[in-house]
Amino acid sequence: MHAAVITFPGSNCDRDLAVAFEQAGARVSRVWHKDTELPRGVDVVGIPGGFSFGDYLRCGAIAANSPICRAVVAHAGRGGYVLGICNGFQVLTETRLLPGALMRNVGLKFICRTVTLSVTTTDSAFTGGYSAGQLLRVPVAHHDGNYTASADELAQLRDADRIALTYAEAVNGSAMEIAGVLSENRRVLGMMPHPERAFEPAHGSTDGRQIFAGLMEALTAA
Repeated sequence: MHAAVITFPGSNCDRDLAVAFEQAGARVSRVWHKDTELPRGVDVVGIPGGFSFGDYLRCGAIAANSPICRAVVAHAGRGGYVLGICNGFQVLTETRLLPGALMRNVGLKFICRTVTLSVTTTDSAFTGGYSAGQLLRVPVAHHDGNYTASADELAQLRDADRIALTYAEAVNGSAMEIAGVLSENRRVLGMMPHPERAFEPAHGSTDGRQIFAGLMEALTAA
């Protein structure tokens, strides 16, 4: 598996994400936001957490208009895999690769703690290694993680089994407690919690490891 990890001004989880991909067995290329093309042969693009461009305008809005994001959209259009975490999820909604938007948390406070997630669907490379309903302990660190979408979009996500992960507890006010959603072809995942920070025993949880391992297994099988 060849993974590309994007870095924007203000990214602060790009190294963590690259290390997680590497420990899952991937070859990783680091890509700068001003690059216009992804490296040849990339299978999955990782868009990391952080505060791209200082979260000016809307979180992820400026990053979504950077040169490299045009290549990311084209990669997804060809059926390539994309994983957006935290600020990366915000970028994916701003590029319209995923529906909805991430709004200010209910309570208007930054949330930084480990939360419990429920695996809502196993029908994706990202979640196929879990069991439906399995509970995971994964950290969150966000100020704008309140997932919001229209009633029609929420119904479509629910009916098409595209809600990947939900919070098992009230965290930030997200509609239907959504923590992660999939694209129509199930190859793009946006999620607010940080699986790269729940990867090895020193993190206090290894519950995020299977997201990367599942991708590796799917791409190896292909």
